[in-house]
Amino acid sequence: QVQLQESGPGLVKPSQTLSLTCTVSGGSITDNSYYWSWIRQPPGKGLEWIGYIAYSYSTYYSPSLKSRTSISRDTSKNQFTLQLSSVTPEDIAVYYCARGGSAYVWADWGQGTQVTVSS
Repeated sequence: QVQLQESGPGLVKPSQTLSLTCTVSGGSITDNSYYWSWIRQPPGKGLEWIGYIAYSYSTYYSPSLKSRTSISRDTSKNQFTLQLSSVTPEDIAVYYCARGGSAYVWADWGQGTQVTVSS
């Protein structure tokens, strides 16, 4: 029953910060049974986990992206957000938000949103 929907700019300039929002319905981001993750898929490549925010509000990020990544939540809007700074063309991908009962198993996904990095 849970629905997740990504939103944000489809185009971001190099060196700028990408900000994406995941809006959740049919479930609460404060539910202590779930982890809320961001995952991306660059063109022609596999899925790459970015990070998660847990029901406890703790966060954890991929070591390769940790220095540029911030995940936060807005409980009043039942949303969680991704901020990825200093973007380059290597960050071009379809970005997904997802929910799972453990940190790295994702049963519920948004539809994904394409992000392009270009001047």
